Amino acid sequence: QVYLVESGGGLVQAGDSLRLSCAASGRPVGGYTMAWFRRAPGKEREFVAGITWNGGQTNYADAAKGRFIISRDNTKSMIYLQMNSLKPEDTAMYFCALSWQAIVTIPIMPNEYDYWGPGTQVTVSS
Repeated sequence: QVYLVESGGGLVQAGDSLRLSCAASGRPVGGYTMAWFRRAPGKEREFVAGITWNGGQTNYADAAKGRFIISRDNTKSMIYLQMNSLKPEDTAMYFCALSWQAIVTIPIMPNEYDYWGPGTQVTVSS
């Protein structure tokens, strides 16, 4: 069993930056792909950014490219999402996820991830 918990969300203004963190516990997680997803009210959960086991590869949704940076620190069992130049359309609940099967690949579909945190809310005002 792996437990994930996100933190760092909050209310910010457009153009501001925010850094999300996800702490993992229960089992070692340094050997697996992890990712950030988000879900806006009334919308489906969507992929934001993913990172392979050692951070060697990353992948970003088009909406995140150039603004968001995903990283991880396996010694701390943490992943991060640095969010810059935030826009109102970034408003969503953000979730971190771990894929038990993926190590060197980065799936973008939610059903390819096995463990999820409860989410942290990000709200960006205009």
